[in-house]
Amino acid sequence: MAANSENAQEAGKGELSVLTMSDDQIMKKIHATDDDHADETFDADPLFIVAQNILKRATHIVDNMVQGSQPHEENLDEKAPSFSPPLCTLKQLSFEMACKTPGEQTAEKTTMAILNKLKSYSWHAKAALTLAAFSIEYGDFWLLAQLLSSNQLASSVGILKRVPAILKPPSLIRKYSKEIVELNNLIKATMEVINSIFELEKLSIDYTQNVLASTAMGHLPVDVYWAIITIVACTTQMCCLTSDEDTKQGLSPFAGKIKLTLGSLKEQINLIHQQTKEVEAYRMLKKTILRATNIMKVLRALIFAKDNVQQLFDGSTQQLVSIDVLKKKNVLLFFSGLDISTVEISILNPINDGIRNDYQYKIVWIPIVEQWTDDLQKKFALLRSQMVWYTVQYFAPAGGIRFIQKKWKFENKPILVVMNPHGKVEHLNALHMIWVWGMRALPFTKAAEERLVKEPNWIGDIMVGIYPNLQESMNDKDKHIFFYGGKDKDWIQQFEKKAAALENDPVIKKAMVSIQLFCIGKDDHESLGRFWNKIESLFFSKIDKDIKQDTEMQEIQKLLSFKNERGWVIVSNLSKVEVICHGEIILKFLEVFENWKGEVQKIGFKGCFKEYDDKIPEGERPCCRVDVPFTPRYIPKHMKCPHCARVMETRVNFKCCHIDEAI
Repeated sequence: MAANSENAQEAGKGELSVLTMSDDQIMKKIHATDDDHADETFDADPLFIVAQNILKRATHIVDNMVQGSQPHEENLDEKAPSFSPPLCTLKQLSFEMACKTPGEQTAEKTTMAILNKLKSYSWHAKAALTLAAFSIEYGDFWLLAQLLSSNQLASSVGILKRVPAILKPPSLIRKYSKEIVELNNLIKATMEVINSIFELEKLSIDYTQNVLASTAMGHLPVDVYWAIITIVACTTQMCCLTSDEDTKQGLSPFAGKIKLTLGSLKEQINLIHQQTKEVEAYRMLKKTILRATNIMKVLRALIFAKDNVQQLFDGSTQQLVSIDVLKKKNVLLFFSGLDISTVEISILNPINDGIRNDYQYKIVWIPIVEQWTDDLQKKFALLRSQMVWYTVQYFAPAGGIRFIQKKWKFENKPILVVMNPHGKVEHLNALHMIWVWGMRALPFTKAAEERLVKEPNWIGDIMVGIYPNLQESMNDKDKHIFFYGGKDKDWIQQFEKKAAALENDPVIKKAMVSIQLFCIGKDDHESLGRFWNKIESLFFSKIDKDIKQDTEMQEIQKLLSFKNERGWVIVSNLSKVEVICHGEIILKFLEVFENWKGEVQKIGFKGCFKEYDDKIPEGERPCCRVDVPFTPRYIPKHMKCPHCARVMETRVNFKCCHIDEAI
């Protein structure tokens, strides 16, 4: 009660209690007590080992005395290193802590005095020195207590140390048993904290590049502060107990802080060890994959790690099969999270159908999940039921995930890594070319993609892939197909009205220009998503192959810049792009139809539009903004405007459309 009342009085003086200070406030407070050029030559390890040895035996003696049983010390493994202790420093610290009045404020002032005395030492050494100074007094007291009845010298020295104040009469040790046990337990906990501080210090040296270790070391001064102030409080409580005074040092607030500190340190150390294991697993996996000469070695190392059961789920038979079904095969490794959409799954269905009778190719889905839960397993089972190819069950080896993320650039978006029977990667992500060319992309290698991206007439591959019925129209040399779309329904209606007038105009018909209007995604949202996915995939395929700013690349960038606009139009003839235009410009062009329709027969629709477009001042054109999904491996450092060739401004944009299908 007396201790509590004193703490309350101190708190009432208007001074901020150290027990309620934030870590930042404590860090600021103790910063001045640390020398930036601390003596790193002082080896605190042997000092800490000896202090631990003393306190382990002393606390063991106390436990046995309070419980009334005989001590059993044979299980205490003690190491006694040979070194020269800094005795004068230890005595100064003992003197600094001795005979202080109980209270939080006194403990805080004493702690700051100790930190100033130890200014030239590293933080873990400060903790070890303070603990060692305390261990001398605490160990000496309980050693004398043990020898009191059998050694006359110990009896005499014990009198001066007030040992009999607790042990005689026996009723006193029972009277203070609660306080003694509390003190003893707090000493043990503080030793654990300092031991964790030493372990963290060692980890920071062994793993200098570990970010977690660096972060934890930044917080170390606060951890050391709580260890030292707790040792000061324990010293004061020991003095109160030997004096048999009513006033005691309250230890519970310090015990709470030590518990939190210890929990935090252990959590950080565990995370560092876990991260270190992952780094080592990644290193070994990388070494294995680089040296592998067949695909089975790669897959076993990448997917199954140490698991003995190496099975896949066959979606076509709904049965588990051995991984040996992939031996000597070209394997398409499909990596994704569990947020994959049905559209993204469906893109592989025609590929699976196309390779079904070709036993040299197999598809395997590998779900990337950091931590499996019951709900995620249910979601996995639902997704797996939509796939007719092979699936890896609950893939989770940390080394494999790290490798896939770091070397194969998996960042939540699905990728399709193509690996040949020798375990060599033929393509890091064949999904883009599959989106665009489907089975034409076989054998899904970089060489195949390089050939495909150089082909002209990309609009035919895009449109026929979504709307197979358009094949005949796109092969008609007299037919101009107006593909159009946009975010604004009013714009679409305006365009359709003006384009219909153009289609039925006698001059256009006389010029034998056949016009077909085709709205992308008007009644089919999924088709619109597939259209933009294909356009983006074609963009990434060209970027990946370092295709320069050729005509096709300009057309694709221009179209991507219209993705979020009110409206846009592509005019195609014989699968060739004649015009790609912003919705506002094409409407104005159609409004002045009478001015140019006479030229259609001479220079064609494309020539008429070019003459009109060339006369538009650059300042009157809408701003050009190209939005593409963030994929670090594919995003260029800079991009030229497809309209004026100026270098475009780079911005970061985050987006969610609240649906699974991409748009």
